[in-house]
Amino acid sequence: MISIVGPTGAGKTTLALKLSKNLPINVISADSRQVYKYMDIGTAKPTKEQRNKLTHYLVDYINPDEKYNLNKFIIDSNYYINKIKNKKNIPLIVGGTGLYIWALIDNWSLPDVGPNEKFRTKLENNIKNFGPEYIKKTFINKMGSDFSENYDLNNTRRLIRYLEIINEVGIEKFLQSSKSKNEKNTIYGIDFSKEEQRTLIPERIEKMFKSGWVEEVENLIKNGYNLEHYSMSGIGYKEIYSYLINKINYEDMRELILNRTNSFIKKQRTWFKKTDNRITWINSIEDNKVIRNISEKILNSYDNKVNANN
Repeated sequence: MISIVGPTGAGKTTLALKLSKNLPINVISADSRQVYKYMDIGTAKPTKEQRNKLTHYLVDYINPDEKYNLNKFIIDSNYYINKIKNKKNIPLIVGGTGLYIWALIDNWSLPDVGPNEKFRTKLENNIKNFGPEYIKKTFINKMGSDFSENYDLNNTRRLIRYLEIINEVGIEKFLQSSKSKNEKNTIYGIDFSKEEQRTLIPERIEKMFKSGWVEEVENLIKNGYNLEHYSMSGIGYKEIYSYLINKINYEDMRELILNRTNSFIKKQRTWFKKTDNRITWINSIEDNKVIRNISEKILNSYDNKVNANN
């Protein structure tokens, strides 16, 4: 697979648009927030104009009160990958949700672990004693809130199986048990320096507010969406919601959004490390020579893979 990765605000969409001038590409968005409708500004979705120039899948895909997780992303992505290929175009995975990216392009799967009846019975007894929320809370505590949201937390039988596997092999192997060879993937990374981040991110947030971010959240509230919906827990949406219901003041809201954004970028960089030799890091997307060079490499890489499969 061919992918563009990196933290929020790095210019992944801009790079994809530049490449589309040279290549017959369609984008599959690997962004766990851009999947929601009516949440455009805070998720920094490609604009409608940009999407008219370059087809994007899994953007504006579901309503804010619907749930989306890793399993659904994998199923949907593979469907659209085949659709794109059938049209003789090149699928390009673009996004900053590391779990989605690596699970898709490295073909993660669950380890082959046999049932542990003793462990399973213990969990089932605890569910009887403490209620159905027990298994959900146990899984979230093991995985962390960010990762756990990518699983179906209402499927008790599946959560028991997941915890059974985690108990046997640990969380990392649970997530990464079956990776494909590095050479099967062509991955380009784009990032900014920590010095650039100090000015880029506040300017980006300011631009979002000037574009009507508060009004966007007001409209979501008017349409019945609130913090009970996972989509509203996203960076900025939660803080603006709290501001609009007078739980926090404007200055605190802005500071919380900035801090959360910077923390999120730090987390994204743990998924996309500069030391990861699977990723080719791009220093500039303004140089047309660089864009042409990347385009040629993608085309050659894709043609070689297609020929190898024929």
